[in-house]
Amino acid sequence: MLVWQICHIRSLPLLSSSCCCTDLFFRCAVLMFQREFALRLVAKPGDKLYCRLSINTQLLARVDHLMKVGKNNFRPPPKVESSVVRIEPKNPPPPINFQEWDGLVRITFVRKNKTLSAAFKSSAVQQLLEKNYRIHCSVHNIIIPEDFSIADKIQQILTSTGYSDKRARSMDIDDFIRLLHGFNAEGIHFS
Repeated sequence: MLVWQICHIRSLPLLSSSCCCTDLFFRCAVLMFQREFALRLVAKPGDKLYCRLSINTQLLARVDHLMKVGKNNFRPPPKVESSVVRIEPKNPPPPINFQEWDGLVRITFVRKNKTLSAAFKSSAVQQLLEKNYRIHCSVHNIIIPEDFSIADKIQQILTSTGYSDKRARSMDIDDFIRLLHGFNAEGIHFS
């Protein structure tokens, strides 16, 4: 495992960018990315560019936009603008099972403008969560009622947590943590 002990300054190719932002093995990094990617990293809830990348990176690190770099600063000039960002991993990282977290965030950001209630109505999502719920019940010797409906259980959790009519695009890290805890407390897991 590579661990950088100093502040690292570098410009990364686009294909490496996502991996670098989720595998945080350094104390501080100042990196140059394509402008749109950099703006996705620092986007806040409600911003047009707010996405899974934004929330996952911000869960694990503090991210700051430092400066814009115009394409005319390079020879030959590239076709895109760039930005410099500073990424400082949170130490210690939050006490969250990242696979669970990413499973929830992945479902909610498939269509970030839909309500969570609508996002969880997908039959593929319901099949996955029902399978995980049945495994959880089996491991913990919990009897599942004959008239059990995963759709009703999901809707009950969304309603009780107050997120049924919320949209992923407007939810912050604390909202997702509360929602994940609400699902996990009821035996529904995402990994």
